Amino acid sequence: MSGVVGLIPARLQSSRLPGKMLLAETGKPLIQYAWEAATRAKLLNEVIIATDSPEIAEAATGFGARVSLTGDHPSGSDRIAEAVQRDCSGASLIVNVQGDEPELDPQSIDVLIEAMHSRPDVEMGTLAVPIDSLATLQDTGCVKVVCAADGRALYFSRHPIPFYRDGTPSDLLSPDEETAHLVKSPWLLHLGIYAYRPEFLLAFTQMPPSRLEQLERLEQLRALEAGASILVKTVSHRSVGIDTAADYAAFVERQKSKCS
Repeated sequence: MSGVVGLIPARLQSSRLPGKMLLAETGKPLIQYAWEAATRAKLLNEVIIATDSPEIAEAATGFGARVSLTGDHPSGSDRIAEAVQRDCSGASLIVNVQGDEPELDPQSIDVLIEAMHSRPDVEMGTLAVPIDSLATLQDTGCVKVVCAADGRALYFSRHPIPFYRDGTPSDLLSPDEETAHLVKSPWLLHLGIYAYRPEFLLAFTQMPPSRLEQLERLEQLRALEAGASILVKTVSHRSVGIDTAADYAAFVERQKSKCS
């Protein structure tokens, strides 16, 4: 297979929300939303769901998705690496789309692909959005990224980075209404979507977990510690991951409001 391939890694069990990929209170399984968003991206030539679950595979083929059955893997990157080796040998770019982010903007996928095409010198790419909420900035479940002037990631952390030494974050996140358009947040929220050169993905998944990765529990730090470049493109739309029952209930309500 040639071109740009989107892969959606999916496992049935989740520690905080068991079976979440197949939750279907809206009338269709959660993973179908991510697949539909990916199929609407103009620059993806193929979208594949990579899973070790027969139940997810059955549901996915039922709504028309192509499925790659994999073995058991510790991470989504490892899962898609197996699918790439077997099913995507001729791909020029691999995009890892999270199956638990049902409201991903297809245009954001295209922005990431275009960015990778424009920078053949980078091994990986990802997305971020400006942080405009103090709660998000302080939430250790929300990953922040600091970038160089050319857009390459310098560091990812669960801690609020960069540190604002001469003021408080609220000074920049709660501007006066008259000057709000003049203030640009210095903080970026990392979005969980990645683009890889296929050869780097395969090499990356063979590397042992790095020290910073183990401390922060952030897999992308392994790539930075290995000397790889990760291009970060800023977009305006934040996709919300579904991690808990409350997250899913809120998503169901948003879907209901769209239909009302």
